[in-house]
Amino acid sequence: MKPLELLGLATDRHRAGFLAEARGLYREFLAEEPLHAVGSLRAGLLELQDGEPAAALRLLDQAATSKPDEARHHVARGRALHALQRGDEAVAAYRRALQLDPDDADTHFALGVALQVLRLYAPAISAYEATVRCRPEDADALNNLGICLGELGQAGAAVASLRAAVDLRPHAVLHAINLGIALNRQRNFAAAEQVLRAAADRDPNNAEAAFNLGIALHGQGRAQEAADRYRHAALQRPQYADALNNLGNVYRELGAFALAASAYAAAIGAQPESVVALNNTGCLLRTLGEIDAAETMLRRGLAVDPAHAALHDNLGNTLKDAGDIDAAIHCFRRSLELNPGSAPTHSNLAYSLGFQSSTGAPILEECRRWNDRFAAALTAGSSPHSNERSSGRRLRIGYVSPDFREHCQSMFTIPLLEHHDHDAFEVHCYASVARPDDCTRRLSGLADVWRDAASLDDAALAELIRTDRIDILVDLNMHMAAGRPLLFARRPAPLQVAWLAYPGTTGIAAMDYRLSDPRLDPVGVDGPYSERTRHLPDSFWCYQPFNDRIEVNALPALERGHLTFGCLNSPCKLTDSTLRLWGALLGALPDARLVLMAPPGRHRDELARRLAAHGVDAARLTFLPFQQRDQYLRAYHDIDVAIDTLPYNGHTTSLDSFWMGVPVISRVGDTCVGRGGLSQLHQLDLLELAAATDAEFVGAAVALAGDLPRLALMRRGLRGRMQRSPLMDAPKFARGLEAVYRSIWREYCAG
Repeated sequence: MKPLELLGLATDRHRAGFLAEARGLYREFLAEEPLHAVGSLRAGLLELQDGEPAAALRLLDQAATSKPDEARHHVARGRALHALQRGDEAVAAYRRALQLDPDDADTHFALGVALQVLRLYAPAISAYEATVRCRPEDADALNNLGICLGELGQAGAAVASLRAAVDLRPHAVLHAINLGIALNRQRNFAAAEQVLRAAADRDPNNAEAAFNLGIALHGQGRAQEAADRYRHAALQRPQYADALNNLGNVYRELGAFALAASAYAAAIGAQPESVVALNNTGCLLRTLGEIDAAETMLRRGLAVDPAHAALHDNLGNTLKDAGDIDAAIHCFRRSLELNPGSAPTHSNLAYSLGFQSSTGAPILEECRRWNDRFAAALTAGSSPHSNERSSGRRLRIGYVSPDFREHCQSMFTIPLLEHHDHDAFEVHCYASVARPDDCTRRLSGLADVWRDAASLDDAALAELIRTDRIDILVDLNMHMAAGRPLLFARRPAPLQVAWLAYPGTTGIAAMDYRLSDPRLDPVGVDGPYSERTRHLPDSFWCYQPFNDRIEVNALPALERGHLTFGCLNSPCKLTDSTLRLWGALLGALPDARLVLMAPPGRHRDELARRLAAHGVDAARLTFLPFQQRDQYLRAYHDIDVAIDTLPYNGHTTSLDSFWMGVPVISRVGDTCVGRGGLSQLHQLDLLELAAATDAEFVGAAVALAGDLPRLALMRRGLRGRMQRSPLMDAPKFARGLEAVYRSIWREYCAG
């Protein structure tokens, strides 16, 4: 048989699908005509078709060498190189083919795919655009173009391209899913739901459709429906780690922590090195107070990906809970090195410095850095307000918080909202509450206007606040967890005020005022704050306990024969300076005991070792775990005297202590958070317990220990003393706060 007849027969058998027979005939032909370009091309294409790209490439190289100006040879080489995951070489081969045939739509498309695999999205976009110019109704090219546009953050263009793909091929489930993904990224969850629900109806067993529909439902606050979809996705694909992770997130949001843990465990089982699942599990364990286990899980994630910024951030929060504030701050700084664009991480750092720094300057410096990095551009881009500048009219006050729920913050917001003058002030609450509860419902009934803002991003919430024409917007969280400082950076209200979370600074140029009192910040003394300070008449706090059923008991020392000191503050406040001071106190009273709150595990053991270094024997220590509020309040039944922390005093914890009849000895610091004890003791007329020096602190404790009858009398009378003081005079507090609001509004109206 002549060589060309042999080639023709090989081609016929190839087209008929008899690949083994065709392979043999091609080999026989090429043995006689080794440089024949067509024979090499067809033999190479057969090997590609049969899943042998390495063998294909050898033959296609031969074809391209024989006829280098034939575009199809370079296209075929590109396909083989792509199959061999030699992406850069595949791109070069396609580009060479396009030099020879610039208008070939298939080659432009193949180039786009190769670039997309390499995550070179900008040139991939150019390749897909060229495909569409050559072939305007190519739905696959429009689909891939939309995906690449989305990867570069061009959300609007991505949605437009993907809609065009879906319009051209309305029954293509994959294109609909990609459009749904793009709409989810755009936070257009309602439109995404419509597209993805149609895709899921066409293909009920499609795990991707179910998963992304779950995201759309979750984005609309429909957590239970989202959970159903995530479960369905995981049923269709049992090893679907992303679906299991999201399912765990929904369960956690719903407060079903055991189910969340189970879903995360399944995700880790499906993908043992999933840093997302390891991170989520660590965060859940932290929520449950299992600090050692949380740290272990987060460090396991960092072993997989040492450059994962969120893991460093969450490890920092966990170490802060454990009391290792220096290590926590190191983690936050490392996280910011890896992801400088994380405003929440920078907030964590700024807030945590308050537990470490004995002066306010480093905190203000860090907060101003936060402002320059994240807020300044938003503030500069904010538009003027058209609120009526009338000094005597009814003012609209907006309060913003994620903690309108059973949370210590509500012990201060409830008495205020109950006593606001609603004739003079229209009270709006903007609640970003993840899990509303009975306390949320109680608070919502105290507002004139209640807005559920949990599903709104900062831009959308800012627009809502402008639409509500709020005159004075009050931030209750600042840089604490789940706060919304970037909302305030947008200046949605003419006047913005920081109050309650802590009496420090936000550093935000758009925040006009911070509230304080004359003891936290002496009148006439400028502190390290970016805001102007306005003093409330008496106290920064007005307290209402969640529980008034637990009575004050008799002084424990009368029965036990020794004094028991206690501090139920977070371990993050137990600095070396605090422990050194306590060591001196317990050294002066060798029979005294100490009760502390710290999670079980290695960090509690480390705290005991740190105290031992200051002369406090472990036999004198009692540790309590984190507790529910009733159990926590009952813990004061075993404490005679509470001792404060520095440089960050107890605030709410000290008020709880007073409520339970336990006086607090406080060491007065140089920052506003270090003068919380001074402020509260002033309101109770117990300034002898506010110590200006370490020696005075020890002396106050020794004096109480030496006069148990006086201490017992103080215990019996403290709750009543509190109730009669400005610390619990809600009507007076509300009038004082409203006077500040009216004063700053008059100044604003005067220009």
